[in-house]
Amino acid sequence: MRFFERQEAARAQTTRLLLLFGLTVLALVLAVNAALALSWRLVTPGFSGYPAYFFAVNTGMTLLFVLGGWWLETSALQGGGEKLARRAGAREAWPSSRAAEQKLCNIVSELAIAASMKPPVPMVLDREEGINAFATGWDEDDAVVAVTRGALDKLTRDELQGLVAHEFSHLREGDTRLNMRLGGMVFGLEMIFNLGRSMCETDDDGRRSFMALPGFAIMATGSLGWLAGRMLKAAVSRQREYLADARAVQFTRSRDGLGGVLRKVAGEQAQGLGMRRSLHPAVQHMLLINANPQTRWFATHPPLSERILRIYGRPMVALPARCDDEAVTRPDAIF
Repeated sequence: MRFFERQEAARAQTTRLLLLFGLTVLALVLAVNAALALSWRLVTPGFSGYPAYFFAVNTGMTLLFVLGGWWLETSALQGGGEKLARRAGAREAWPSSRAAEQKLCNIVSELAIAASMKPPVPMVLDREEGINAFATGWDEDDAVVAVTRGALDKLTRDELQGLVAHEFSHLREGDTRLNMRLGGMVFGLEMIFNLGRSMCETDDDGRRSFMALPGFAIMATGSLGWLAGRMLKAAVSRQREYLADARAVQFTRSRDGLGGVLRKVAGEQAQGLGMRRSLHPAVQHMLLINANPQTRWFATHPPLSERILRIYGRPMVALPARCDDEAVTRPDAIF
């Protein structure tokens, strides 16, 4: 795997998508102004112009909702990566009493040295039998890496190292912070849609007020902005997954570490196994494998077969999800 080239390509694509995200907000502001201007013309008899500061007020209110929603959503996620991990059902690892968790803590310490990072807090999702993991936190002092019980039980040491290295990349590249901020911005875009919808609501007699006309215009433009924001956020997340895969190979100098993890996940999926419940919505997009797959445009993770192909350079067969060292690298794939 040419991991340095893959990293640069993923970073460049992320930059382009973030620029598109900014253009989406700008387009939303222009669309809201245009919709309200048209509504004003329609409801004003003998139209002779717009009130003073009409467009300035519209722009200011639109940005207030978008940025205010972003602030509210990101503020709700403040308070620590460990706090968020606990809300998802994780607990601190117990290295003194469990050998598998001692191995996890050792790997976290080793990779922290390799990545020149402060070691994140290792945590375990005890009730999850599928192979998965996530990282969260605003910075290195707030960082957590949580792995499932299934990952501890079914992965070899090299595979567990590849899994944790993937999560280290998310922390090192600031992906957890970026995803939280983009999630807040999408929430802000959704607030514009909700504003328009509230303006269109009927009273107890089933009648709408005079605000319904501009409300429909705001709801229409807000829905387009919200959908575009969700798609761009998902696209950014997919690129960061590719980047984290490439960084994991760089950290461990092994394709079969993370590659073995993904192939075992493929084996779990082929048997209908894996994670059986949804975690807290705030960590869904942070998982190694999204437990709730979305449609193509809103998927936060690339297809599993594509990730395996990028790591090995060719299709690979799925592996049985068990902790042994019989990792096969046959090119005859089931994908």
